Amino acid sequence: MATATYPPPPPYYRLYKDYSENPNSAPEPPPPIEGTYVCFGGNYTTEDVLPSLEEQGVPQLYPKDSNVDYKKELRSLNRELQLHILELADVLVDRPSQYAKRIGEISSIFKNLHHLLNSLRPHQVKKISSSLTTYGFIVLIFSYVQARATLIHIMELQIQQRKQAVEDIKRRREEAQGFLKDAFFTLDGQ
Repeated sequence: MATATYPPPPPYYRLYKDYSENPNSAPEPPPPIEGTYVCFGGNYTTEDVLPSLEEQGVPQLYPKDSNVDYKKELRSLNRELQLHILELADVLVDRPSQYAKRIGEISSIFKNLHHLLNSLRPHQVKKISSSLTTYGFIVLIFSYVQARATLIHIMELQIQQRKQAVEDIKRRREEAQGFLKDAFFTLDGQ
């Protein structure tokens, strides 16, 4: 059984056989698709409309007013994201079975952040939404876990230094008490 190295050309190539002699002989390209279409199993639309968070099944974590203070809300969500990532690091250390809930909360915060950013810059919706990758999320979590480990190490060093300082104070107090006892015995003996 013989197999071809390359597949045969599509049958419509015959429509272009006279193209080199007469470029106008080729058929017109199909008109652009309007509305929705299916590509690789996914439904897409030609309208560049930012879907609401409710349509995406994500809870909205900022006010639903039309005049949202974007700067304030982005900062608030950023602080909340940092807090949740630190909590995730704690959960991964103490209760690893509960990480899925924290990941879901962090994902919701990320989606809210991206929705706010996308509503500020509608012409960049596709670029920004594609930047939310699993790899980027893992790198972000890893950096926070490293920062947490560094903070824990610094705090452990501070605790050790304070314990040494307390021991030093206790030792000096005992020495001072010994000097006072010696002084009382010396004074009582006279």
